[in-house]
Amino acid sequence: MNGTLTIFRREFAAYFNSPIAYIFIIAFLVLNGGLFMTSFFLQAAADLRAFFGNLPFFLIFFIPAVSMRLWAEDKRLGTFELLMTLPIRAGDVMLGKYLAALAFYLVALAGTLPLPIMVAALGNPDVGAMWSGYLGAALLGALYLAVGTFTSGLMRDQISAVILGIMACFVVFIVGVAGVAATIDGWLPGVGSFLQQYVGLSGHYDMMLRGVISLADMTYFMGMTAIFLILNTLWLEGRKY
Repeated sequence: MNGTLTIFRREFAAYFNSPIAYIFIIAFLVLNGGLFMTSFFLQAAADLRAFFGNLPFFLIFFIPAVSMRLWAEDKRLGTFELLMTLPIRAGDVMLGKYLAALAFYLVALAGTLPLPIMVAALGNPDVGAMWSGYLGAALLGALYLAVGTFTSGLMRDQISAVILGIMACFVVFIVGVAGVAATIDGWLPGVGSFLQQYVGLSGHYDMMLRGVISLADMTYFMGMTAIFLILNTLWLEGRKY
C-alpha cells in the first residue's frame, strides 16, 4: 500500500506540474459545458441528460489523452526499467498510476458541479437521476481509464498510445449500441447480443442516466475495469522477465 501511495503522489503531482493538465481540464469543461448549454436552451428541459449523454463519446477522446503518458512517458524518458526494479510489486505501481489518473479525471468532473446547481435553480429536476448520472460518469471514466492504462503499456510513444486508446474505448462503446449489436447478429447470430450485454457499455450507462442503479450495471463497470487493470498487471509482470 505504501508503494501505491508513493506512485500515486508522484503521478498526480506530475499532472499539475505542466500546463497540459490545466488545458485538458479547461477544454473538458468548456466543450462539455458548451454542448450542454446549447441543448439546454433549445430543449428547455431542467435536467442533465444531454450532458451525461454526450460523455461516453466525448471521453473516448479525452480519457486516452489523460492516460497516454502513464507508461509511454516512462518508456520515452527511460524510467520504465527503473520502476520495474524498485522493491514495489508491479500491481502496486500500476494501481498508483491508475488512481492518479482517476483522481485527475474526478477533479475535472467535479468542475461541472455548477451545472446541477444551475439546473436546480431554474427548474425542478430529478435529483436522484442527476446523482446517478454522476455515478455513471465516474464509473465510465474509470473504465475508459483502465482501457487507456492498458493500451498505454503496449505502446512506446504517447501518440501511438492515444490512438490505440481511442480505438479501444470506441470499440467498448460501439458494441453496446443496439443497432451495431443487431448488425453483428445478422453476420454472426448471437455474437452481437453477447457483446452488447457483456462487453458494450451503452446499455449499462443509459440505465444510470434514467436514475436506475442496479447491481448488474455496477458489476459490469467494476468487472470490466478490473479486467483491464489485471491485464495491465500481467503485462508488467511479463516485462520483468
